[in-house]
Amino acid sequence: MAEEEEKRKQFGNRFLTDEANVFEHNAWDNVPWDEEMIATATVKIEENSAQKLPEEKREELEKDAPLNWDHFYGQHQNRFFKDRHWLFTEIPELTQQNRESRFVILEVGCGVGNSVYPIVEVNQGNNLFVYCCDFSQKAIDILKEHKDYNADRVGAFTADVTDPECSFPFPEGSLDIILMIFVLSAISPDKMQICADRLAKLLKPGGMLFFRDYGRYDLAQLRFKKGRCIAENFYARSDGTRSYFFTQDEVEKLFSKAGLVCQSSYVDKRLQVNRGKQLKMYRVWIQCKFERPK
Repeated sequence: MAEEEEKRKQFGNRFLTDEANVFEHNAWDNVPWDEEMIATATVKIEENSAQKLPEEKREELEKDAPLNWDHFYGQHQNRFFKDRHWLFTEIPELTQQNRESRFVILEVGCGVGNSVYPIVEVNQGNNLFVYCCDFSQKAIDILKEHKDYNADRVGAFTADVTDPECSFPFPEGSLDIILMIFVLSAISPDKMQICADRLAKLLKPGGMLFFRDYGRYDLAQLRFKKGRCIAENFYARSDGTRSYFFTQDEVEKLFSKAGLVCQSSYVDKRLQVNRGKQLKMYRVWIQCKFERPK
């Protein structure tokens, strides 16, 4: 589950204009794909999705999803992901210095707090409160063990946001911001609309939902071996966790149907390089901001 963690200007401003310079930096922004690259990626996806997992295995992965993430966090603890300090570049609204009224954020799929604690740190001395939930109890336990966990500023809880009966410790229409960062991809596609509909109702009028997740043709998708495909563009990793790879249009339609208005939508095409091994790695992420109408 590799993620982009490099601090950078919003949407990237380091462009590769001369291929001879490709290994001068660790990453390049907004790298265009030519027809040959798209064709190659399409063939790889056709190959790794030709054989679908049997229905029994698909059902098992769905049933055991929380348990598989518990195992993931039990193994990696808080060492797998880096803190997401880049959030404040992409979402300046997260910095609410000198705000007098209460400002409430919910992070869905918070993991062990790699977004939560940077947000709390930057917003010292104001009225910000961060709710955060994950359907891995192990992740929530680790998050609460952090030295900076303070129940007066952070409310962490376990929740399955795909469950229509799932309850939240706050009323509908009370949130200023919802964060969904590399979380919706872990949910079965047939439950994504349920999730989007439910979360949209939690926002205040004028409240914002920020989305960032895997895009179609991302390196992670192309690396899947044959026999790991659950459904079209939906795969199971060897540890039982799952990942879906979105198109920009899919994301926009999903949240528009939930009643939100798209404020920005971007396909982040990043070329990461390993200068030591002289390797090129093409990453694709979808990043969007949606607003609940006032």
